[in-house]
This record gives sequence, C-alpha cells and structure tokens, in this order.
Amino acid sequence: MKVWIDQDLCTGDGLCEEIAPDVFTLLDDGLAYVREGDTIYATAKGNPQGADGMAGFADSRLDAVIESAEECPGECIFIEP
Repeated sequence: MKVWIDQDLCTGDGLCEEIAPDVFTLLDDGLAYVREGDTIYATAKGNPQGADGMAGFADSRLDAVIESAEECPGECIFIEP
C-alpha cells in the first residue's frame, strides 16, 4: 500500500503525524508530508511530493494510516493499493 498527501489541501493540523509518526511528518513550512523510513517525500528534501511522491507503508500500519485520513480536517491524505 502507498499513501500521499496533497499539500494544497493540507491544513497543517498535525493529526496525521500524531497518529502515525512513522508515515507522516510536518516540515518547517507547516505542512504534512509522507515518509518512508528516512526518506521524506517533499521537494524541499529533494524528492517528489504530492501524487508523485507516494510512500509505501507496511500492512500493519494500514489502520493508523486510514485513521489519519479519516481524522484529517483538510481531507488531503490519499491511500493507493
């Protein structure tokens, strides 16, 4: 499974990082980004972001990623098979 964030919709609330800090992180710009291990999918980190920067995550984290998407006030988290 993969996940990505549309930064244009992100409100920077940080709930996703609270729920699944191993999958989501907030950067200095106040927006959330996806991460895969040490790789943060953000142009500021030299990586693609948005739909071009999808991070894979373990099946064991699916519930936390779904909860993050459901709780997100910006509705900016997208989960892909």
